[in-house]
Amino acid sequence: MEWAYANGYSKKYASSGWASYDSLFFRWAEREGYAVDLATQHELHFAPEILDGYDCVVFVGHDEYWTWEMRDAVDNYVDGGGRAARFAGNFMWQTRLEDNGKRQTCYKYRARAEDPVYRSADPRRTSGCWEAAETGRPAAETFGLNALRGLYVGWGGCAPPRGVRGFPVYRPEHWAFAGTGIYYGDLLGSQGHAFGYEVDGLDYVIRGGLPEPEEGSGAPDGLQILALGMSSLKEESADIPADDQFLSDADAKFVADTLIGNDGDAAVERTKRGCGMIVNFPRGKGEVFHAGSCEWVAALKRGDRMVERVTANVLNQYLKR
Repeated sequence: MEWAYANGYSKKYASSGWASYDSLFFRWAEREGYAVDLATQHELHFAPEILDGYDCVVFVGHDEYWTWEMRDAVDNYVDGGGRAARFAGNFMWQTRLEDNGKRQTCYKYRARAEDPVYRSADPRRTSGCWEAAETGRPAAETFGLNALRGLYVGWGGCAPPRGVRGFPVYRPEHWAFAGTGIYYGDLLGSQGHAFGYEVDGLDYVIRGGLPEPEEGSGAPDGLQILALGMSSLKEESADIPADDQFLSDADAKFVADTLIGNDGDAAVERTKRGCGMIVNFPRGKGEVFHAGSCEWVAALKRGDRMVERVTANVLNQYLKR
């Protein structure tokens, strides 16, 4: 980050975008023989008909910022029979495209304090997180998962800093795992570090050794949790003082305030632990598969055969190959 600031680049230059994420999937898909057309999120926002005629739309990488219109485009596409595959994490913030798309506005953590839309007659377009009460459009309605119940893996001191970097699998019989040889409890993607650094999850319960969406989690009807790993929203260390930690507890407090209504110690204790998931669910006439991790494509780059097979299974299923 210091190098980026010193040389006039965004501090996020290496953690988002074409070079770090999208191109990795594109090159892998072309090598595997898939015909891939590219579209920007601006096109998704201003010309949603761009999805017409396609069997499958894919989103990858650090896919954090979406407008209301972008979600409308995907929801309508899937409801009409399309299939969406998301190999990406951190589906968290609503943005607005202003000045004919030349400016993206997102107040993020400061939305309730500074975004004028929050105090307007219709606050639904407030540029904060999707789970905020004023927005009324939980992220899970579109992709089955959300960032507030997921977030950090192996970043700073967030759990698990020395974890396996793969998804523990709970439903190996699912069609997405065909041909992998995966068993219940096996790790998917640990060799290629597919699990990190920001992930999406849901509140869940374990019944008979299998995770199920918790009542009130916002999960769409019919959602299956296929794999599930640990994440956290608070950096905790017995050795590093809070003032010296990279992330500390700011995100945990924000999530507690958003979901519970306060950021006191008891609320943070309830929300500081999260998860990253792989889920699959029907929607309308279509279907969604979501591996909720930014680093899924890194495992493709590293040649993780299990991740490659699962990715191909999903694409082949949705392309009817």
